[in-house]
This record gives sequence, structure tokens and C-alpha cells, in this order.
Amino acid sequence: MKILSASQIKEADRLTLEKQEISSVDLMERAATMVFNEIHRRLQGVQIPIKIFCGIGNNGGDGLVIGRLLIDSGYDVTIYVVNYSDQRSQEFLVNYDRVKNMTKKWPVLLKSEADFPEISYGDFVVDAIFGVGLNRPLVEWVANLVKHINNSKAFVLAVDMPSGLMADAAVEDKESIIRANFTITFQVPKMAFYMPETAPFVGELQVIDIALDREFLQNTPGSAQLISKPEAKALYRPRNKFSHKGTYGHALIIGGSYGKIGSVSLTALAALRAGAGLVSIYAPKCGYDILQTLVPEAMVLTDPHLEILSSIDFDLDPEVIGFGIGVGTKEETVTAFEGLLKQYKIPMVIDADGLNILSKNVEFLKLLPEGSVLTPHPKELERLIGKWKDDFDKLEKIKDFTTKYKIILVLKGAYTFTVTSENIFINTSGNPGMATAGSGDVLTGVITALIGQGYEPLQAAVLGVYLHGKAGDLAAAELSYESTLAGDIAKKTGAAIFDLFETEQTNPKQ
Repeated sequence: MKILSASQIKEADRLTLEKQEISSVDLMERAATMVFNEIHRRLQGVQIPIKIFCGIGNNGGDGLVIGRLLIDSGYDVTIYVVNYSDQRSQEFLVNYDRVKNMTKKWPVLLKSEADFPEISYGDFVVDAIFGVGLNRPLVEWVANLVKHINNSKAFVLAVDMPSGLMADAAVEDKESIIRANFTITFQVPKMAFYMPETAPFVGELQVIDIALDREFLQNTPGSAQLISKPEAKALYRPRNKFSHKGTYGHALIIGGSYGKIGSVSLTALAALRAGAGLVSIYAPKCGYDILQTLVPEAMVLTDPHLEILSSIDFDLDPEVIGFGIGVGTKEETVTAFEGLLKQYKIPMVIDADGLNILSKNVEFLKLLPEGSVLTPHPKELERLIGKWKDDFDKLEKIKDFTTKYKIILVLKGAYTFTVTSENIFINTSGNPGMATAGSGDVLTGVITALIGQGYEPLQAAVLGVYLHGKAGDLAAAELSYESTLAGDIAKKTGAAIFDLFETEQTNPKQ
């Protein structure tokens, strides 16, 4: 699913009115009716106080339609108009008159803090103050109204956007954003819904299709692409019956140091579970017995040094290299990594201490093979690209970074972002149970395996992130968030692949 900017959504609205030959009031009625239907489906006529806060633009017009339909269905509704300006949209005025004409209980005008109503914990609040068009900070008394709503602890449903949140830009005053329990947004999700700084304000999200112009939606490039099951499935390559282990690539995992051999075993296991035809591990001598025991399907080569990687020398011809897991940052290891970068120009997947070495030796970045994948968490990213002002600035810095070095960057988080110079992909699988030691090592193995099988590095990163998250979902469903371990995620990788086809077949033989 695409994410569109506020200006693109505005253009989609305009073309819809033109091509479908409907008025903006009719489009508003269509969209708001769908929100009403969802509220009514959930409440089923239960009588609780419903307080609707409407702005004086089109988002407020949506709120007026919702209020009118709820009143007409017998709910206990009070509509408040947040009168922050003398300017009103025409659509707002039409629906304001419709509310007045169908009920004696006219909307209550709010002009200052003195007008704020009491809001109780058991109330149902509908936030329709500002929508996707907001592009400036809230005036002080309206910002205080937002804080008043948030402090009430009432259940809050936001229409299209939590008020105070901007679709395509950062908000400095986070206290002036509605903290919604549930957001129903129109047609497409918005970028701010997935940024670490602003995603918590959205709550549970539902995207409703209000039938905007299909041609525009299909042909317009989005600012980002959400990756869920259908998108991941489209990337998957089925296996040929007459293939063999050589068909699916040789992945070389380089990593480990004394006390950190387990990380390499997780990466190798994940690579095997993700379908690598062959997996070899290059590790310090101290890891030999451990790795041969934990991952018997992998071949193990050892460094001359007992405890660290001091030189990287192998007589193999891998399609891809995964580097950095547990290697540490000793001087000998840094020198060995530099030699690896100078000698091999096949794609690499670099994580953990590999990233830390790059951040301390920025000249190494120019040696990265084109199409390599870096998989930092936020602190590792900061060490690579420097500090950022906000999440939107961070994305621009990442795009500049990936453009300069012709690489792909996977920023791990609740929503993992895969970024190139031209594309942003936002993953939707995964859960809090994956916040566990070794989870990132597993991701490195999955992406490495997919590149080795012939996936383009960008496809491997996007599909690998989704499968990793889905494997975590399957593991947590069985074990709970608290009990999910990285090894459980690796073991569920096959189930995650099978899940792509769950509705089409039950036979795992693909």
C-alpha cells in the first residue's frame, strides 16, 4: 500500500470530484458515513456520552456528518465547534446547517479555555478538529484543548489524523497532539503514522477506502510503500523442482569473538532457514566446536587467532557475505575488515560491530560493494550519519547516505524502514517480543540468504525484513512476547515463508 503526501491526497480528492461528477459535500458524506458505520458497528447502540470536537474546515465537516448520523441513530451526542478562526470551509457550513436543521441540540461553540467542557473517563471522544491539511502549529488555546482531551483519559477516535499531527512534517510540541486510541484514516495511511516520534499518537489504525480516483492512486508514486503480506508475497520466488543446493547460493557468515559465538550461530541458522543452499562460517578458533555442534549444516572455517578475527582468508567463492556479528572492534579485526572490503566486491550485509567499525573508520564506506545492505538500530545509525533534527530529517539524511555510497539501509525499529536513494519501504510485520538479544543477528542471516539465492539486494532486504517480522509474530503467538527468543524467530522463518501462501494452499510442498 502506498503512502501519499498531503498534496497528493488533495489532488486525488480534486480528480475524484471531477471524474466521478460529485460535489465535495457528497464526497464528505461518503467518507464520514463510513466512519459512522464503523463507530456504530462497534458501539451497537450502547448509550455512552459521545463528544465530537469539530474544527471549522473539512475535517470538522466530517465530524458534523458523523455527529448528525449518530444523533439520528439515537446516540447521546454533543457536538463542539472549535472556533479558532473566522474562516469556514463551504463543506463545513453546509453540514453545520444540516445538523441545526435536524436537531434542537445545536453544536456548542468553543472560543477559549473558559468554554472547555468537562470530559470524563467513560466518554467517547471523536476528534475532528484538524485533518491532513494541517501545516502549522496550533494556536495556544486549541493546543490546550488537545491537552484537556488527552488528560481526560477518555477513549478518543481520531478522524483521518490525530489533531496536531502533520502528515509530512515533524511537530515540535508533542504535547499538542491528540493521543488517539483509534484512528480511522481515509484511503491511504500517512507518513507520520509510522515515524517513531509520532506513531504512538495514532493508536490502532484502520484505513477505509472512500473510492478516490483509482487511476491517480495507481499511477502516482508514493512517498513510501507499506510492506505487508501481499507485497511480500509478490517478491517471493518459487523454487524449481530440478534445482539443487548450488542453485540457491553460497552465503559466507563472518563474525564472532570470544564469548560472542552464539550470535554467529544464530545468523547461520537463520540463513539456512531462509533457504541458503550453502552456508559457511568464518570465526575465531574458539568457535569451532561450538559452531559445528550448534549448526551442523554449516561449514566452519577458523581464523588463526583463538579469540578474535585477526585476518580473513578463505578459499571459497560465495555469492554474498554477512559480516559484523559479534566480531568486536579490536585493531586486528578492523584491519581484517578493511582487507575484506578491498578484496571482495560481492554484496555484503553488515550489522553490529561491522557498523561500529564503519562509523569509526569512515574511509571504509567508500570501499563498500555496491548494493550492500547495512542494518543499524537507531544508535548505530546516529554513529554513521550524525544527529538529526527529527524523523523526517533523519530520512533525508539516510537517503543522502545511501545515494553517496550506493547501498541499502535497513533501519530497525517497531516499523523497520528499508531505504535507498529513491525508495522507502515500511515494514508492518513484527511485535515487541522481538526486542530480544540476537534478533538482529537473525535478520542479518535472512537477508544474506536471500541475496545469495539471487534476489536483488533491495528485494532481499524488503522481503527479509517482512519474513523476519512474521517469524517473530508466529513465535510470539506460540510463546508470548516475553518468552520469544532470537532462536525461536530463526526457527519460525520457514513458517513465515509458508504463511505467504496460507490462504492458497495447505501443502508446504511448493
